[in-house]
Amino acid sequence: MLTKTRAIVIGTVKYGERKMIVDLFTEVKGRLSFITTISSSPRSQHKRLYFQPLTLLHLEFDDRPGQNLLRMRDFQVERPYTTTQTEMEKTAICMFLAEFLNHATRGEQANRPLFDYIVQSLLWLDRRSERYANFHLVFMLRFSVFVGFFPNLDDYVEGDFFDLREGAFDSVAPLHSDYLWPEEAARLQRAMRMTYENMHLFRMSHAYRNWFTEMILKYYRLHIPGFPQLKSLEVLKSLFE
Repeated sequence: MLTKTRAIVIGTVKYGERKMIVDLFTEVKGRLSFITTISSSPRSQHKRLYFQPLTLLHLEFDDRPGQNLLRMRDFQVERPYTTTQTEMEKTAICMFLAEFLNHATRGEQANRPLFDYIVQSLLWLDRRSERYANFHLVFMLRFSVFVGFFPNLDDYVEGDFFDLREGAFDSVAPLHSDYLWPEEAARLQRAMRMTYENMHLFRMSHAYRNWFTEMILKYYRLHIPGFPQLKSLEVLKSLFE
């Protein structure tokens, strides 16, 4: 069946000499993989530009249930970025987010609220000219709302610990080691109030921002089976010193 959908490019993998597997997060079907032919011709090389990580596409494809690798009938860039793929800091952030999404959306079925959240977040970053050092923190924290393990903030009381496994605050430390001490838990509770519009008001040192990034990634590793250490993290940690 011919299906039309919007999609976000998650990444690509070379397949043989002349083919490439393209992983997409689509609006109507969730995570899908496609196979496409890439030759050495100028036209084909131009085609690669459509599959840069986090590119927003509109495509038509043959939807064949049970088939692991699908084929595109037609595709085009839905909305080109103006700064995201040319400015160094934004490029590094997007490399990190693409790797994050590769693991965080793996196996994800159709989830239009999540799809819209990702698209609107990327477009917001593209429009922003300054004060976006905390963007990836807000993105990951808010992402957890759509996949079912946003931390429970309702029961927070000053002095509480935060259980990373349960995603909840508690007055006593859990018996395992995956938790935040009260001072760290209080910082998390405050940081959860960040949005894209107000995040510049939450001033963080370079060291604390990096610690916070690693803590959020640990939270995801505890809640998504197989979520790995991200290779692009070191590049991200070097930004905004």
